[in-house]
Amino acid sequence: MNTAIIYRLLSMVLLALCGAFAACAVAGLAMGEALTDPSMIAFYQTIGVSLGLAAILHILGRRGEAKLFRREALCLIGLSWLLSTAVGALPYFLIVENCNFADAIFESASGFTTTGSTAFPQFYDFPKSLLFWRSLSQWVGGLGVVVFFVALLSSLGAGAKILFSNESSGTSADFDHGRIQSGAFQLMVYYLGISLACTLAYKLGGMDWFKAINHAMTTIATGGFSTEPSSFEEFNNPALEWVSIVFMTMAGATFVYAIRLIKGQAHILKQNNEVYWYLGIIVGSSALMTLYLVELEGRLPDHDMIRTATFQVVSIMTTTGYSTANFDLWLPSSKILLIILMFIGGCSGSTGGGVKVVRIVIALRAAWRSIVQAFRPNLTMPMRFGGKILNESAIQSVLNFLILMVAVQIISILIVSAHEPNMSFISAFSSVQATLFNVGPGFDAVGPYDNFHYLRNGTKCFLSLLMILGRLELYAVLVLFAPSAWRRFS
Repeated sequence: MNTAIIYRLLSMVLLALCGAFAACAVAGLAMGEALTDPSMIAFYQTIGVSLGLAAILHILGRRGEAKLFRREALCLIGLSWLLSTAVGALPYFLIVENCNFADAIFESASGFTTTGSTAFPQFYDFPKSLLFWRSLSQWVGGLGVVVFFVALLSSLGAGAKILFSNESSGTSADFDHGRIQSGAFQLMVYYLGISLACTLAYKLGGMDWFKAINHAMTTIATGGFSTEPSSFEEFNNPALEWVSIVFMTMAGATFVYAIRLIKGQAHILKQNNEVYWYLGIIVGSSALMTLYLVELEGRLPDHDMIRTATFQVVSIMTTTGYSTANFDLWLPSSKILLIILMFIGGCSGSTGGGVKVVRIVIALRAAWRSIVQAFRPNLTMPMRFGGKILNESAIQSVLNFLILMVAVQIISILIVSAHEPNMSFISAFSSVQATLFNVGPGFDAVGPYDNFHYLRNGTKCFLSLLMILGRLELYAVLVLFAPSAWRRFS
């Protein structure tokens, strides 16, 4: 293991976080906080701690070889998220009165992983600077800390290719000629562009600038943190809800697909099946949810009912987690549909969580192929996706990932149930579902109108780990626990 390059790049992650903390301090000052307010002092202290750690890590890695292979890349990604979560918890711990570190870790992990669950019942009373940090942490985490510095660090060379592929849920083939720095930079520009567009749309819809900026950051990151106690229901504004539906849908789709369309590469309209499946699932699920609401309310569907159904379907499938109604009171059939959408998630190469649409489609096609080959064993059935033939190793890796994800989910439910003996099954199940798939709200005791504050500290720390596991799609965290990964670099 070449630990020197890991130390060096971790120091760069900390420096980037210093810039984010400074932005939060500036936002607080702009919103009326004084230089000597406790919240400002807390951000000064956090910046100081981050700079100190960055200096130590830079010294430890200054003389190492600048070689980054897959093993180092995976470890770096996992460690950068763990370190960012720990440092990002400091503002909560220092500012919120009577805050224990488990709550701070949970909130920080929920931010960076774009989960949107909260451990603070009265987060809306936070100082403006801390509210801004909640939203900014999701915006930074949405595209990924690693992708940000890959785009800006050309010296990584081939190492950037490995980092980008593992961090962004994409592959180097998503960009022409393997120019990963250029590709990551295009992603950043697109990400910033739709964030600005979303901010302007929210402002035109009736939000003030502070709320518009905060909600735009958490919408495009599919994070779901809100400045309001009851999320989007607080605004009671149909125009804002439709704006959110549009931008959540855009954020849950493959970013590279949108970038290529903007560049005029219309031929990809015939290639990317994942986006069509994604949109089809949204439309079909919205129609089905509307029928469930018709049954629940006993009246014909109208605009409000269709909007409510569509908003919740898009919010849950993209794993944003906003709410305009207490869906915990809906029919069991509605809840089952939402649980299925939590599992599916958004597209690969998006800010959405879940196992991703492409894996679900490939797994279903593989299952159908196995059924056909059961009575026609000599039939060769090549599987195509996006205009390309998938090799067997790619199909097997998808199936392995789904099996591993389900295994982690089952084991996690057992752990949470054992640690929270008074918790109902649906609460334990949905708390794992909501955190592992980065959704945010669950059902019952962790529903859209509730929070995770009442859980034991150990449970909150475990769920925080699940958020990071889900955000990094397991391997970048699990590799940290493999002894062979830490053998000396040679």
